[in-house]
Amino acid sequence: MPRRFLVVLALPLALAACDTPHSGMNGASLPRPKPPVVTVETGPDARTAAANFLAVAQDMEPRIESECLARSHGRRNCDYQVMVDERPEPQPNAFQTLDDRGRPIVAFNLALIAEARNRDELAFVMGHEAAHYILGHLEQKSSDASKGALILGALAAASGADADGVAQARDFGAEMGARAYSKDYELQADALGTVIAWNAGYDPERGALFFTRLPDPGHSFLGTHPANGERIAVVHRVTAALRKGTFRGF
Repeated sequence: MPRRFLVVLALPLALAACDTPHSGMNGASLPRPKPPVVTVETGPDARTAAANFLAVAQDMEPRIESECLARSHGRRNCDYQVMVDERPEPQPNAFQTLDDRGRPIVAFNLALIAEARNRDELAFVMGHEAAHYILGHLEQKSSDASKGALILGALAAASGADADGVAQARDFGAEMGARAYSKDYELQADALGTVIAWNAGYDPERGALFFTRLPDPGHSFLGTHPANGERIAVVHRVTAALRKGTFRGF
């Protein structure tokens, strides 16, 4: 079933430089996550929620495109589109994808726009999703899946599995491969999303309180997302460096 989108904004580009994050956060040990303070802020009414989203998209899109251009040195399509996913899904969701012309899309569904307590939360989530494309995670996950499928398919063939068995092994290997570094990619996107939101004038720490209202995936081996406390710790660390003026990139 085709996705239906409502394009919200397409704004001019600007240019700003920043260094590229690396997996593992430069090998630095993360602070022990503290129990998150659960936000008690109530959600906005529908009109305010819509106004918040429009304002954040207008602020964030130029920053996102600037970050993309700076890190790719003009080698990637950075014509970002901020959109609304109109499908009636009850669970809040945002995602990064590409359109038929290869342009990057950050899409929010209506449930997430309504759920966000403030503009800082919208900005942080928008920065996080945009960071996946900027950091090349879409391509990396596809490569990870291909490698996993190749390895398990070859092992199944070597063990004497029939064609169906090899195909099943490849499917399982692709799933395992795609999940292998998912948690690292999420933390990298949290870090870069923090920088983008900060540069756009928002408070990423306040924005990351969005995690306190999500189910915690914990530390499951095959999970695709890190524990919420671990993600909040990354945001705290990056924001603290930005506030002190000691941030030097990743």
